[in-house]
Amino acid sequence: MALPTLRILGYIIGLFLITLAVAMLVPVATLFHYHRAHEISPFLWSSLLTLIAGLGMVLPGRPEQVRLRPRDMYMLTVSSWIIVCFFSALPFILARHMSFTDAIFESMSGITATGSTVLSGLDGMSPGILIWRSLLHWLGGIGFIGMAVAILPMLRIGGMRLFQTESSDRSDKVMPRSHMVAKYIVGVYVGITLLGTLALWWAGMGLFDSLNHAMSAISTGGFSTSDQSLAKWHQPAVHWVAVVLMILGSLPFALYVATLRGHRKALYKDHQVRGFLGLLVFTWLVMGTWYAFNSNLSWPDAFRIVAVNVTSVVTTTGFALGDYSLWGHFSIMVFFYLGFIGGCSGSTAGGLKIFRFQVAFILLRSSLYQLIHPRAVLSQRYNGHRLDEEIVRSILTFSFFFGATVAGLGLALTFLGLDWMTALTGAASTVAGVGPGMGPIIGPSGNFAPLPDAAKWLLSFGMLFGRLEILTVLVLFTPAFWRH
Repeated sequence: MALPTLRILGYIIGLFLITLAVAMLVPVATLFHYHRAHEISPFLWSSLLTLIAGLGMVLPGRPEQVRLRPRDMYMLTVSSWIIVCFFSALPFILARHMSFTDAIFESMSGITATGSTVLSGLDGMSPGILIWRSLLHWLGGIGFIGMAVAILPMLRIGGMRLFQTESSDRSDKVMPRSHMVAKYIVGVYVGITLLGTLALWWAGMGLFDSLNHAMSAISTGGFSTSDQSLAKWHQPAVHWVAVVLMILGSLPFALYVATLRGHRKALYKDHQVRGFLGLLVFTWLVMGTWYAFNSNLSWPDAFRIVAVNVTSVVTTTGFALGDYSLWGHFSIMVFFYLGFIGGCSGSTAGGLKIFRFQVAFILLRSSLYQLIHPRAVLSQRYNGHRLDEEIVRSILTFSFFFGATVAGLGLALTFLGLDWMTALTGAASTVAGVGPGMGPIIGPSGNFAPLPDAAKWLLSFGMLFGRLEILTVLVLFTPAFWRH
């Protein structure tokens, strides 16, 4: 890789680190507010070290007339996520005296908006650490939206290419320049976060808890300020506000911008939005009715508890309202399947994404029709766009390697001595970005602290692979990538 290219990659990553250093001052202000000045020093040192590293990359300047090729964008995407993760771990090491492995695991889980954690005793934990965890979710969420809308389509990986091809493309029509689109998306992201904070506060949460949960919900991350997660708050209004925020974080942010710019039916007409909401409502009704019949709860209470947990798993957020793994074998299997689905493309949610299931159904229906009418010429379309061979190949390739990554990671975890349920659900939840797994160790009422360090490193890589859509990382391991 040429020196000018390395300089511009370093320049961009340096800007990310400077932004991260500024973000580390948020816990400082929080601790000042709570009169805990003796806890400020670790965050100040973390901010200073991150700032020095960022300035060291930025000060040499940005090379002129250097264009980043696709292979450079792969390197930028992966390296920036890893470097930011390592510097984000500094507050955990300095403030909580966590081991390097645990700090990286918690940082990777935060910045990838996965929600898996090795921490317990959250109810009495320092507000500086709590706000830092939620802030990592929030920063990672807006970072992934930018990557999904701007970078992954160019690399022919992200699903947003389905929504950027023909005349009905909304994201290109929203603004004439991409940086204006980015500003509007950031504005929407910040606006929903603020409104969500006020709504949770109105519903019965304290203001600090409301801000933390709003940042976690809109980023579909799942870090909470309590070991009980949402079960600490018994007000139904809190639960329903959290459901709305998780759904809002799982919808395409480019369509929010289109709606604000006058395309009033942009969200309503989008196939993946309608499919995603339809799936949620159908699952709420079925699982809510089943849970009401198999518990002592009234139907409205059972429906509410199911709605929170189902939405949390489908959107890959990771909040929990009780331990749904104790509901029986049927619920365990249903929640395991739901964790693979994810939200919409161009959102903060992880998973396979709902549009891939919709496209797979279209392909299945066409194949069955072709068996009956072999000579028929079929036009396969989705969301107003023709499904050409390249898009279909991209979707099938990603889906295969998604499953292969979960299977391989689960096998590696069993080799380390973990039981099959912990290994398989841990692999699936980290790659899909759900957060908690199943079973007594990493289930909704547990955490990942008891796992061996080697397992935490494997799961950390699983989070990175899943968040960056797998192929973005895998391409770096091919010999062709490194050939001049």
